[in-house]
Amino acid sequence: METQPYLFFDGRCEEAITFYRQAIGAEVVMLMRYGDGPEGSAQCPDGTQPPADKVMHACLQIGSTQVLVSDGFSGGHPEFKGFSLALSADDDTAAKRLFDALAAGGQVQQPLMPTFFASSFGMLVDRFGVAWMVLVPSTPAG
Repeated sequence: METQPYLFFDGRCEEAITFYRQAIGAEVVMLMRYGDGPEGSAQCPDGTQPPADKVMHACLQIGSTQVLVSDGFSGGHPEFKGFSLALSADDDTAAKRLFDALAAGGQVQQPLMPTFFASSFGMLVDRFGVAWMVLVPSTPAG
């Protein structure tokens, strides 16, 4: 069994995919738009059809993890509350590169710095409102 995060970008999914591809090397494993489904297969809560060009479902490969993403019903108001995505880097140089790339256009909550549990650790909210923790653990998990 495995758990995968599923993020709804409320109309900005394609922009987010492009950003994550550039910022952290995410790879698109699959992408399906609402227009790719059978006529009338998706419906917004108000009974309208989601825009055909918006992302119904996509899968991003980020390192060894898959993150699922969608535009949802494209209401324009994504909310990512109560969680952060933790991104473990191989070394401090990689952590700085990833942190700076994710922070571009976002908000740094805790600058990247050494801590008692990591040689590098920082927290930020990216331009889409997704919270991230970037770290290089001091000791390997296991």
